[in-house]
Amino acid sequence: MNGIYYHKWFPRIFFKKYDGGKESGVTGYMLLEWKTVFSIGLLHFNEGSREAFHSHAFNAVTWWLKGSVTEVHHPSGETKEFSPSLRPKYTGRDCFHKVVAHKSTWALTIRGPWKDEWYEHRPDEGHVVLTHGRKVVS
Repeated sequence: MNGIYYHKWFPRIFFKKYDGGKESGVTGYMLLEWKTVFSIGLLHFNEGSREAFHSHAFNAVTWWLKGSVTEVHHPSGETKEFSPSLRPKYTGRDCFHKVVAHKSTWALTIRGPWKDEWYEHRPDEGHVVLTHGRKVVS
């Protein structure tokens, strides 16, 4: 059953997970995750950031509910500040960035369908290709 429950074709409801891996400092309280269709979740960002810049397997629309963050783009270093607003932030799956939380921060996210691969740039490993379950492809 576990193999089916964690498969991208199987919708999962009401669960908690590390969003972006244990090092990310982000906990996802997922209301629904159906990777082939869409996902909805509450995200809690601990103060700070992980070192890895990353893209996403999905496009996302995010409303910042509490706290504040800075988005840092790679390789340009361009930054943008976000705080609670009725206007959502759009993140395309090709956006290569990291998010730095200035304090405990909460967001509501709606994500589109997942691609099978996305990328990270890790300081000690360089460019890494990931797939579902954060498994390294190359």
